[in-house]
Amino acid sequence: MASVLGPDALLKFIHHIGLPAKYHPENQPKLDLAYLTALHVHTISTFPYENLLLHYSAARKISINPLVVYDKFINWNRCRGGYCMENSILMNHVLKGLGFNAYTAGVRIRLRENDVPKGPYTGWRHIVNIVMLPNGDRYMVDVGFGGDGPTKPVPMISGLAIPNLGLQEIRLLHDYMQEATNRSEQAKVWIYQYRNGQDKPWNSFYAFPELEFFEDDFAIMNWYTGSSPESFQLSRMLIVKFLRRLKVGEGEDGEEEIYGKRMLINGTIKENLGGKTQVVQECKTEAERVDALEKWFSITLLEEEKSAIRGHCTELK
Repeated sequence: MASVLGPDALLKFIHHIGLPAKYHPENQPKLDLAYLTALHVHTISTFPYENLLLHYSAARKISINPLVVYDKFINWNRCRGGYCMENSILMNHVLKGLGFNAYTAGVRIRLRENDVPKGPYTGWRHIVNIVMLPNGDRYMVDVGFGGDGPTKPVPMISGLAIPNLGLQEIRLLHDYMQEATNRSEQAKVWIYQYRNGQDKPWNSFYAFPELEFFEDDFAIMNWYTGSSPESFQLSRMLIVKFLRRLKVGEGEDGEEEIYGKRMLINGTIKENLGGKTQVVQECKTEAERVDALEKWFSITLLEEEKSAIRGHCTELK
């Protein structure tokens, strides 16, 4: 499927995320890793992972129509982002519109237990982009996972570790899911892993095949993730905003990098600037949380959005 974003919409997106001029379409940038990395870094530091529509809206529904998502991210002009399917589907249309060879793949995740992924893989709850560069190199691009997600494209080379945030390393492993019965070569999947230091164990967080997923597949996934009583998205308010800065030693037109992240989980706001995660604010009331959204994430809510959370399970009373 071709991108639904025309040249003007793509240019507006690029200006909105602050991409350096050398990557603007009129300068005909090479479709290489540097360009792909810049898109990744600027996207996740502009559009947070957030599920506020499930809490601060009367409908409590999320549309994954890429034009609706584009309008929310760009035209609302309120520093909004979305959850995984919103972010990654829009990114897919941006990538294809800019000339990259990209498609979306469905992902099974492992849920956290005491902040660490544990247990079996779930059903399809997440998506990533798979991008093939003109030189044949392939990368997994995930701009919608949030905490412990990749801050740059991840090479699809089994076992190759790359630095992520602070001391954290990430990699993809081409292997079988632990519960898989089929052990043929074709049954192997790509497993996303992280570790918080070279002396720490690897944690397997999610797995995906190279099978392409389409709009109808995501419609089913989005219904479960945004509507099922079993989905944690309905009972937990989440924001993860990555922070970027100019790389040390780079000039005015230099590359930028991710150096930290800021998170909200219900009423708790945390910050990690490349080291230890620290709590920076505990919100006890709705008024405190609404003010904190603007202070820490530059997110402003309309009056009808503030009112919509009254009586909901995530309301701070």
